[in-house]
Amino acid sequence: MGGTRTDRRLQAVADQLDPDVACLRFDYGPWDEGRGEVTDCRNALAWARDEYGDGNGRRVGLFGYSFGAGVALVAAARESVDGTCPAAVSVLAPPNRLNDLEAARAIADIACDLQVLYGERDTTVDWEPAVEAAHETGAEVTPLPADHHFVGQDEKVGGAAASFFRARLGEPHEDG
Repeated sequence: MGGTRTDRRLQAVADQLDPDVACLRFDYGPWDEGRGEVTDCRNALAWARDEYGDGNGRRVGLFGYSFGAGVALVAAARESVDGTCPAAVSVLAPPNRLNDLEAARAIADIACDLQVLYGERDTTVDWEPAVEAAHETGAEVTPLPADHHFVGQDEKVGGAAASFFRARLGEPHEDG
């Protein structure tokens, strides 16, 4: 659907983070049916850990919306297997699958705190398997009275994700 780093839902999360929290929003490279996008996400996480991490990645969080939520789930699962999972992952409107990548199944492998936000009236993505998997792992699951686009819900979405990250990323460094 053409998501970019300027998406209003991503902007809403960035806007509600504490002023001294750095936020990297990035566009994926050329379309690769999810596989290359997961690699792009993992590369962004590696960069963020180098720039802002505490050596264990505890100060790095990951957020994704829709397709980006699926990418975030798969990337976080792979990071967990490698022992480099971010401190926390929050996703909005996660799909069950990204072509042959099973985003909902990846949830069981995520070794960090997870938040799943979804629209109760969302008929664009098959979010139910991800929500069910999140419930099974004890993740924080929050339904919102919205469809896939969360029209009029930007402040609520941004606030929920920012609050989740604030509680999990620890105190910022003095140099930002």
